[in-house]
Amino acid sequence: MAFSSSFSLSRTFSHGHEASSVTASLGSFRTGSVEIRSLRIQSNSNPYPGLAASSEVTLLAGSPIIPCYVGFDLNKEWRCFSGRDSGSFAGGGGGNDDGRGGGGGGGGDEGSGEDDRDEVEFGPVLKFDEVIREIEARGVTLPPDMLEAAKSTGIRRLLLDRFLELQESWWPLAYAIKHCSLLRNRMLADPSFLFKVATEIVIDSFCATFAEVQKRGKDFWAEFELYAADLLVGIVVDIALVGLLAPYVRIGRPSVTASTGFWGSLKRASEALPSSVFEAERPGSKFSIQQRTGTYFYKGVLYGSVGFVCGIIGQGIANLIMTAKRNVKKSDEDVPVPPLIKSAALWGVFLAISSNTRYQIINGLEQVVEASPIAKRVPPVAMAFTVGVRFANNIYGGMQFVDWARWSGVQ
Repeated sequence: MAFSSSFSLSRTFSHGHEASSVTASLGSFRTGSVEIRSLRIQSNSNPYPGLAASSEVTLLAGSPIIPCYVGFDLNKEWRCFSGRDSGSFAGGGGGNDDGRGGGGGGGGDEGSGEDDRDEVEFGPVLKFDEVIREIEARGVTLPPDMLEAAKSTGIRRLLLDRFLELQESWWPLAYAIKHCSLLRNRMLADPSFLFKVATEIVIDSFCATFAEVQKRGKDFWAEFELYAADLLVGIVVDIALVGLLAPYVRIGRPSVTASTGFWGSLKRASEALPSSVFEAERPGSKFSIQQRTGTYFYKGVLYGSVGFVCGIIGQGIANLIMTAKRNVKKSDEDVPVPPLIKSAALWGVFLAISSNTRYQIINGLEQVVEASPIAKRVPPVAMAFTVGVRFANNIYGGMQFVDWARWSGVQ
């Protein structure tokens, strides 16, 4: 959130001299605390045009003593601009020191306009005492990280309202929302998150069951263990496919990673990435083209890791059952036991490339539909689109995996 204030100084600063302590009344603002990261001072005249090309200069507020390297007559009215240091969806605003970049809205007039748009969409930032009044009136307590965010940066009205509504849900969900930040932050960003997870699980399980029955025929119940193992591993994969790309809110100030070196830099870079290539920008969540491109490859690595691990587990269980049965009763019709590592590697590559690409596109399409005027007036439209597009994706993905398996020689 950017704010401005006017103040006057009663002395003239010359080139190379240092100013004494500069103080100004910054007026009232809505957040609980504000840190001045920089000052931009601007006079209505410049008596020394030879020393500066314009009448505006930015000074870092690193200490009460601000060095002045440009000659200005400060017996004028000056204006002070500052951006609040936040960078979180909880409090909005933020950004880098120069008021640009991935941390959120910058300072100055442009940042103020951006903050106004954020306020229209996400509501105002509530100060700590306002948050406390709201939760006490509803008989709800905040998790520690949200409470700390309320003290330091404030919480958006929309986020607080969603959290309070979720706390009135049925018991298991309300408990999970309060004690599991991974689920809570995704539900606050997208209230339809659980619906999308459930849709993915139901559609995938139905398609997998239909395919298994057709493939196994009369031996379906005799080979039920293989089907159950595939189904359980598939559910884990479904949750990962949806959860890894789901948008989530950033509560409080951006975390500062203490670790250094390659892994520290990698962790900081990954934390700054969007959750998906097409994640919508929110207060404190502004992403560059490079970050969105990096997200595709980063999520590909995560998807590939999930696919490989689940392939090891699922195919390993299936191979153990097949081997155990054949030790008891052999048949000429038995198919060869699939190679474990090769099958797991296929799953990893398939999820990293095919699934990653398809689900990134699905996330983008869902966001376009959800943001459309008709979906905002009739929410079931977005839900119906989710069901349709994910059903079509499962059919296409299943057929594509069979082709990949045949090309690789696994099946």
